[in-house]
Amino acid sequence: MNDQKKRLRYQSWHRGCKETDDILGPFADAWLPAAENIAPFEALLDEDDWDIYRWLTNSQAKPEEHKAMIAEIQEFQANKVST
Repeated sequence: MNDQKKRLRYQSWHRGCKETDDILGPFADAWLPAAENIAPFEALLDEDDWDIYRWLTNSQAKPEEHKAMIAEIQEFQANKVST
């Protein structure tokens, strides 16, 4: 992985909110190595941890600009739980 992807992986695991770390960290490990367009993920990581957590758990409406990335993370989580 290049340095930018490594930085995003680190940020995914060290958010300051364990609940968000536990969702974003495994996703980043699986998704980042093959990802070509990392800009949407990077933009999501710029948001507040608790907002990200609320969006991922459907307890708060998702902003339009993050809907696709959040859906991808939620799908990853659903597949991770079902396996």
